[in-house]
Amino acid sequence: MDKQSLMQRNNLIRAGVMGANDGILSVSGIILGVAGATSNTGTILLAGFAGMLAGTVSMAMGEYVSVSSQHDAQEKVKHIQTKALSEDYKSEFEYVKEKYIADGISTQLATQATEEMMNKDALTTTVRERYGFSLDHELSAGGAALASLISFPIGSILPMVAISVSPQNMREVATFIAVVIALAITGYVTASLNGADKKKASIRNIVAGMFTMIVTYAIGSLFR
Repeated sequence: MDKQSLMQRNNLIRAGVMGANDGILSVSGIILGVAGATSNTGTILLAGFAGMLAGTVSMAMGEYVSVSSQHDAQEKVKHIQTKALSEDYKSEFEYVKEKYIADGISTQLATQATEEMMNKDALTTTVRERYGFSLDHELSAGGAALASLISFPIGSILPMVAISVSPQNMREVATFIAVVIALAITGYVTASLNGADKKKASIRNIVAGMFTMIVTYAIGSLFR
């Protein structure tokens, strides 16, 4: 139970961090694009606020639909495997055993391991070995949606605050710098949760953000 709770908690944290990252990236692109076209702070912030609202709802619903679809697929697999175990337990047993043997485990040890795991939880074992996922590591659709619902607007606030409090002749540059720092942090945290290369993830996140801001600002400048 503790291991399952830890996995679910990490998944919720990951959904939250990614929501914040998307909020930073999306809204910074919007406000810098508008800033390229006009110097009116009210117009810039209004566009950012509209983007924050749209992005928050979109992100939350996207998480909910995505995780719900994943659950539906897992439920289908559980039904298939439950039926397979009830109709031909021996074939399922042999499948797991042969897979272990193919991985280099001796026949005797593979048989023993399969017996122990199948006796403990045949459904979880066969689902894991046939389909590559664990039934114990499911993410709550509502939890993922809530994490995004909270984190996206929090991330969105940063670029709007940066552009509104900075001197007018420096606000685009100040926003750009603030966003780059924030994206470096979210990239690092995401990589830490995923076990990926932290430096590479941070750089990739920064480059994506810089590209977004430069392109949107340049396009907005065409309408000035």
